[in-house]
Amino acid sequence: MRSIFLVLPSALLAALLVASSLLHTPAAHAQEALPAYAIEQFGSPPPISEGPLSQSLQTAVRTVFVDSLEQSAWGRDQEAALWEIAESGDPRLVWVISDMMRFTWRRSFDDALASAAAELLQIEYTSPRRWGEITDHLIAWDIPSYPGYLETKRAIFTQFAPGWERILVEGEIDWRLVSWGGVQIDDRPYDTTDQPCNCIPAADNPKVSSAEEATWLKDDAIVFGIGVNGAYRAYPRRIMEVREMVNDTLGGRDLGIPYCTLCGAAQAYFTDDLPDGVERPILRTSGLLIRSNKVMYDITTYSVFDTFLGKAVTGPLAEKGVRLKQASVVTTDWGSWKAAHPETTVLVESLALGRNFDFRNGRDANGPIFPVGDVDPRLPVQEDVIGVITAAGKPVAFQRSTAIAALKQGAEIAFENVRLTLDAGGVRAVGADGADLGSHEAFWFAWSQFHPDTAVWTRDGDLR
Repeated sequence: MRSIFLVLPSALLAALLVASSLLHTPAAHAQEALPAYAIEQFGSPPPISEGPLSQSLQTAVRTVFVDSLEQSAWGRDQEAALWEIAESGDPRLVWVISDMMRFTWRRSFDDALASAAAELLQIEYTSPRRWGEITDHLIAWDIPSYPGYLETKRAIFTQFAPGWERILVEGEIDWRLVSWGGVQIDDRPYDTTDQPCNCIPAADNPKVSSAEEATWLKDDAIVFGIGVNGAYRAYPRRIMEVREMVNDTLGGRDLGIPYCTLCGAAQAYFTDDLPDGVERPILRTSGLLIRSNKVMYDITTYSVFDTFLGKAVTGPLAEKGVRLKQASVVTTDWGSWKAAHPETTVLVESLALGRNFDFRNGRDANGPIFPVGDVDPRLPVQEDVIGVITAAGKPVAFQRSTAIAALKQGAEIAFENVRLTLDAGGVRAVGADGADLGSHEAFWFAWSQFHPDTAVWTRDGDLR
């Protein structure tokens, strides 16, 4: 595909601006109250339009965002349509502008889209990171989408990856917030771990070794430890940063283990003991993100899951109400894990494919690299927290550093039925009877955006 943006003559541009301003006088939409911290960081949103787009705007949207891609062309019709969109006064249209900007590489075309978005949002850019600024504003202001938005979004995305055709469907997912993560979909069949792909390749039934055989793994290497029915396994972060998804069996239970490098979260979902008629979901990376959290899906049914919550949100598994239960993941170092669990197995070095990334201390060291919008200010954006859901359904986050310090001093950390305990240099949440509650570690921005009503345990033991 090629994108070419030609600058309109000033006289024609002026005429188009006047004409389009006369055509569109959108009705205002009453915006729900936004958090004070969102207003403080992003300012107040522009007036929000409501109702369907006019026929003229629908045609303009198709001309700019669908026809230009299908025809691999950009000319006066597209230019005029984009200016009509820019002068419509309807900020809902910026969502599809943001979607298109994620894939543009020609500067002149990107400039035109960015100018249209700034006009509609009434903002001025403060950095060269214009796509990120636009999308952060959209999320923080909770700008609604327009009727028919998903159809246009699908047309854009599937021009670049046809495999997304079955992913981008209606469901219990807010497609406004979904963007491209920069990689292609992993749509390889089950048990094809070694098959190369232009994707982040999941590992199925990974090979493992004993702790004694894992001489390649240094004691200070970070691992994600999981224990099920008395069986223990370590998943080295070095491997998980390459694979990001593992389908495994441990302690007689099937597991799907996603790791989102962007939000510092490794989770373990049981993929067995499901409703009648539901086959084991085989989890894959879609190549898409939602507020900087990976979007995973089941390769068998193409049902999309909310990665952070384990809930099927589209497809046959959503229709059957599938929600996966979690096992705890303990983030620790290899030396501590194997000392506490000498019987542990560990994934073999070859699964790392010769790579040794450290995204946390490199690429992601200065904060999220994808838009997340507003972030609850109770904790720093990338503070490590241990998150868990209580028996009453209340999410609670424990600041990892202070929790570990308190536990080492003999303090009890409890909230409702939740008790924190040290495990192999890390932390897990258990019930009053010692039963595993399925806790995991994550960056604060990720936990808080998927659990906006979360309680937060503080250093002094209080909750806020």
